[in-house]
Amino acid sequence: MHIKKRLILLLPLFLVSLVSVRAQQLPQDGPLTLRPLLQQLGDRLLRGKTGSIVAIDPATGQILCLATNTPQGSDVRQAIGRPLAPGSTFKTAQALTLLSEGIITPETTVDCQEGITDGNIRVGCHRHRSPLALQDALAQSCNTWFLMTFASMINDDFVYDSRDEAITTWRSYMQSMGLGGPMHIDISGEQGGLLAGADYLNRRYPKGWDGKTIWWAGMGQGDVTCTPLQLCNLAVSIANRGWFYVPHIHKETTNPRYLTKRTTKVLPEAYPPVIEGMRRAVDRGTAVGIKTTYPICGKTGTVENPGRDHSVFIGFAPMAEPKIAVCVYVEHGGFGADMAAPMAALVMETYLKGKLSPDSEQRAQRLSAITL
Repeated sequence: MHIKKRLILLLPLFLVSLVSVRAQQLPQDGPLTLRPLLQQLGDRLLRGKTGSIVAIDPATGQILCLATNTPQGSDVRQAIGRPLAPGSTFKTAQALTLLSEGIITPETTVDCQEGITDGNIRVGCHRHRSPLALQDALAQSCNTWFLMTFASMINDDFVYDSRDEAITTWRSYMQSMGLGGPMHIDISGEQGGLLAGADYLNRRYPKGWDGKTIWWAGMGQGDVTCTPLQLCNLAVSIANRGWFYVPHIHKETTNPRYLTKRTTKVLPEAYPPVIEGMRRAVDRGTAVGIKTTYPICGKTGTVENPGRDHSVFIGFAPMAEPKIAVCVYVEHGGFGADMAAPMAALVMETYLKGKLSPDSEQRAQRLSAITL
């Protein structure tokens, strides 16, 4: 009798789990903006993995690729409805905010000795020369640089009257870049994510908080999550130097929501140094493995979590006249440079060149053969 009662109680949870794993497919009503070559490549690269590849035309907001894979098969919610920590890709948005608020300049340097220690907390960083200014901090993805500068913004009692005002200001910049909440794209199942705000932090830390309490957000971990779609749109807004259209998948849309240009809160003069930092990341930094004849600007991300780290990359190309922005997010894929960055480079090459070179095709075959 007790066993039967327990089964009845568990039945709703079982039904919910069935619903949660049921794949949600892309819409089929009317012509879509997706490019078949990119979709086919994305599906191939994600074989045997859990993750997503999103590509957007910066000039129009049209979604060029929305490839996903899960243990249950392709599911568009992997890209639009599964907020995850963005890792170091988020450092681009941090830099834009800190520059716009005057907390830093491109010349601001921070000393890093393979990480930072505060009390019994140690945050590591890979070996690089020190100190670094902004552009090289982005290129080398220095955790210390972004933890310290973010904390300095939140703790600045000269610029802001309170911690609440500082975090509210920070959050407003992030929201203006399309992060933190649903973008209201034309596909069902979209979710927003988390951007720590004053109310949230006051509830979570009733004994008080400051910049060091939440400094993990400075490197894209802790109290911040985004969807791969939002991260791709972040790359779009940087590629466009401060504006974007809400991403959409229906080619013949007449909805003003998708035809109205959105402007970020970031100051125009903040974009050039961040873009140069993203260029250096590919030219001689963490993403040097995808260096090409046409200039790619990008940012790797390695997201810490139980088990193997997630591999993330955002970027756009070409640098001066962007034609495509890409986000690749591979769960348990390791370092951002290991899997996400080379996948993104292959998507860009296919779109810009019309096909993969023989060497790139071999790289695509190697990546496709990896099962996680």
